[in-house]
This record gives sequence, structure tokens and C-alpha cells, in this order.
Amino acid sequence: MTGRIVQVSVSAGGVPKTAVDSAKITTLGLEGDGHRDQEHHGGPERAVCIFAAEAIEALRAEGHPIVPGGLGENLTIAGLDWSAVVPDAILQIGDDVIVEITRYKRHPGWSRVYARVLVPGSVRTGDLVRLLAGTQARQIVGSLQL
Repeated sequence: MTGRIVQVSVSAGGVPKTAVDSAKITTLGLEGDGHRDQEHHGGPERAVCIFAAEAIEALRAEGHPIVPGGLGENLTIAGLDWSAVVPDAILQIGDDVIVEITRYKRHPGWSRVYARVLVPGSVRTGDLVRLLAGTQARQIVGSLQL
């Protein structure tokens, strides 16, 4: 299953996050992205915050004034089956970056998710995002010897 990055977003801390064309992702998150609340945001298990563009569109259709980056997500992604983006799911972002979903930010199934970075690299708007399944995901994680 594949999707695309609609927006890459960073801020010095807080929301909304601002769109950037590209960013380097490290094991601690996106370069140039800060967190005011270190207790609840950031760190290796919450390095990247991800949300579905379709969820944002649904909220906008209900009348909520929301835009990509407005809820604090770093990567806004379109085209994935969001119900499959669950803890332990593995995403390949662009050519290099591999992340593992660690937890929901608030509400399971219809929430932003946090991810740990397994393979750092750079991402940009328009990059493909692949939800890796079963054997393929296990092989990647196994090869990284986590």
C-alpha cells in the first residue's frame, strides 16, 4: 500500500507547524523542529508525528478550520489506509527513511501517530510512503538488529 507526503512541517515549538519543502529526519526527529513540552513530545519513541490528509479533509468538511501541520504533525500523508497505520507498523518514506509506528497520540484508529526512526534520511513533499507488510517489515526490522 502506498501514499504520498502532502506536507512536511516543522516549528520552533508548538502549533501550527510550518510547511517546508524537505527535512532531514534523525533518530530524534526532524531537523529544525522543536518541542515546548518535552515530557509529552519528542524523544526517540516520539521522533516523528504523522497524520492522514484524509482525516484533515474530513474535519474540514465538518467545519473545523484545520490545515496540514495545524495539529502539530510533522508529516501529512495521503493515500494510506489509516486503519492499518497502527503501533508496530513499518513505513518506508521516500528512498531511505524507515519508521516504526510506536503509539497513537490520542485516539486509536483516528489519530495522529508517533513513530521511531529506524533508518534516518531526508524526506520531501511528494515522496512516496509505503506501508510495509508482514515478512517485508520483519526482514527490515530484523536486518537492523533492534
